[in-house]
Amino acid sequence: MNHNAYSPTATSAWSKLEEAASAEAPSITDLFAADPQRAKTYSISVGELFLDYSKNLLSNDVWSHLQALAEQSPLQSHRKAMFSGQAINTTENRAVLHAALRAEPQDAKTQQETDRIAQVKSQLQAVKEASDKIRSGQWLGSTGKAITDVINIGIGGSDLGPKLACKALEEYSHPDINLHFISNVDGAEILTTLKKLNPETTLVALASKTFTTQETLLNAKTAIHWFQQTLGLETPQSSSHFVGLTANAANAMAYGIPQNQILEFAEWVGGRYSLWSSIGLSIAISIGFEQFEAMLAGAREMDLHFQNEPVHSNMPVIMALLGIWYSNFLGVQSTAVIPYCERLLLLPSYLQQLDMESNGKSTSLQGEALDYNTGPILWGQTGTNGQHAFFQLLHQGTRTVPVDFIAATKDSLSNPEHHRVLLGNMLAQASALMAGQAAPDGQQHRFYPGNKPSNTLLMNELSPKNFGALVALYEHRVFVQGSIWNINSFDQWGVELGKKMANELLSENSHGAEFDPSTKALFAHIADNS
Repeated sequence: MNHNAYSPTATSAWSKLEEAASAEAPSITDLFAADPQRAKTYSISVGELFLDYSKNLLSNDVWSHLQALAEQSPLQSHRKAMFSGQAINTTENRAVLHAALRAEPQDAKTQQETDRIAQVKSQLQAVKEASDKIRSGQWLGSTGKAITDVINIGIGGSDLGPKLACKALEEYSHPDINLHFISNVDGAEILTTLKKLNPETTLVALASKTFTTQETLLNAKTAIHWFQQTLGLETPQSSSHFVGLTANAANAMAYGIPQNQILEFAEWVGGRYSLWSSIGLSIAISIGFEQFEAMLAGAREMDLHFQNEPVHSNMPVIMALLGIWYSNFLGVQSTAVIPYCERLLLLPSYLQQLDMESNGKSTSLQGEALDYNTGPILWGQTGTNGQHAFFQLLHQGTRTVPVDFIAATKDSLSNPEHHRVLLGNMLAQASALMAGQAAPDGQQHRFYPGNKPSNTLLMNELSPKNFGALVALYEHRVFVQGSIWNINSFDQWGVELGKKMANELLSENSHGAEFDPSTKALFAHIADNS
């Protein structure tokens, strides 16, 4: 297919899927009754990850048409272009090479790829040396004391990924070093954190791709002032209390960070794909570089699977196609991610940025307005907490919300009784959503319609390797959907206008004069009451 002329709605597969969607929706329980092997047929393993997608509104015919949609899209050529380093982020003329951050030398097919992997290995060696020094107590503050607390100051991808990983993998965390994450420009967040810490044993990691991020630099300014007030340092950012994590070393040095305390990553690393790079310093400090490498290895395992497996046995492609079926043909507006593991509490937030910033687009790669839906609304919470909150809507509400249930089959931090109850709840919820329940006579309020779809994604344990594979799985799912939708999943122009208007509103000469009447009135109200 000619990529330049491609539109998913012009494919024969799209037409067949529209026809299938207009017919009466299948009953998932009937699909099981018709195929005793359905659970086996609609499941797949990659490493220690196991996906059961049998509880979906998915007949064999629909699944065949969805696979054809992938085959009729530019997915294969687009995937090859991404992994080879072509500038598939067309609006910013950038390559998209987060997979190169976990590649090994034997993966290279060209000299350019060999050189790129060598560059990444060199940058990660700097992460190893810094994290080893901090973990071993050899990185000393200005008064000669070892570091006990590390504050990661960043926002978006420079915060969410490392924060998720440190929380998810706290089983492996250093016993004497505490990690803190500051992202919000809300001053209460950083000020209350600093009050609890000893400046003599605190290290600040300033994480910013450009070293121009407004929120990060304001929080950094507050941290600098704290060190000045408490330790009497004239330029704390030039002391051993600061490191810079950036793709713009020149800006970091201009800010005052010593060159040997700047850990770089390449400009082709997108923010929301950067936890694998030096942005992950806090992860390496927390769990150790060896475990950080295991996380990279798990992601690489998923990368190789994604590159090499055909559509019908490709886990990211399968998950992407299911999402397209619901979003584009069954009118579903949102999808829920429910990890049955409290340490994955931040996973839905992380995936919100990964998915909604990537695929929240309404313009095609050819610059034309789209007339079909793209990225869904993604939300979630951990089970069993969610059961006592929004599961009422999932079971008896008027909206269909496909669910990704995620869990580890064993958990060394828990005990058999707790873990059995936890996983029993998850399996029961998925079954109840699918099967439903008839209402007793005269008690319609006890009716469960059922036929609610879900995936169940199990990993043997929440290890660094399996965590890496899990995150890479969702990265590639987003890529597949973007390829089929014919959009650029790797820019984020939608965040620019709000930032520009905020700067205009906050400029010294502004009184909100250029803004709408509501904004001007609110601006005045705040000024009068602050």
